Amino acid sequence: MKIYLFSKRNMKEILRDPINFFFGLGFPLILLALLSLINASIPPEANNPMFAIGNLAPGMAMFGTVFMALFAGMLLAKDRTSSFLMRLFTSPMTAVDFLLGYTVPMLIMTVAQSAITFAAACVFGLPFTANILLAILATALTSFLFIGIGLLCGSLMNDRAVGGVCGALLTNVAGWLSGVFIPIDLIGGVFQMATHLLPFYHSIEVIKSALTGDYTAILPHIGVVLAYIVAIYLIAVIAFKRKMSGDK
Repeated sequence: MKIYLFSKRNMKEILRDPINFFFGLGFPLILLALLSLINASIPPEANNPMFAIGNLAPGMAMFGTVFMALFAGMLLAKDRTSSFLMRLFTSPMTAVDFLLGYTVPMLIMTVAQSAITFAAACVFGLPFTANILLAILATALTSFLFIGIGLLCGSLMNDRAVGGVCGALLTNVAGWLSGVFIPIDLIGGVFQMATHLLPFYHSIEVIKSALTGDYTAILPHIGVVLAYIVAIYLIAVIAFKRKMSGDK
């Protein structure tokens, strides 16, 4: 009940900022539409498979979850720097309760965002199959990675710093190192090895495999993503507990 009530409050806070809310939901759709139109204008003999809707839709779904880091981090940082969290620290809520209260609204937004993205992708030629539902679940799972990054940054930084790290920096890092903007397999070399060590490439591969129904291909990628999620959330809990102790 504590987590539910806190999550409900956080969802209301997010909805009070419609500009950021609609930007987070709409920006992946704008990219999806633009890249799909560009791909349609390319001659068939020079068609780039990276812009094929089967590859583009999972990329935009994953890229959309990056904004959850910004939303979660900004909300937590603003609450930390105000007297709101200081008052709640006197309640029986634990650090895990607080972080889950911030996570649940972001997860709901992710499901809505990915559903809208895949629905739009169907308009641009993506076949409508039951695997889309699995891809939405896979997107929700990988969103924990970015939500955790946002909560970690929000526990350590003020809202301006969170805006820079989780906004411009993280969106560029995740976009370029996941393969959304460039074909990683074609570049190869050290760059490809670096992307395979980070979770962003594996996040998009999980969604791609779910969308195509290649369940065996999901396992190696999802293992890497889950390892990063657990590590990031553990560090976020430790950082938040220290902030709780200091503010108390």
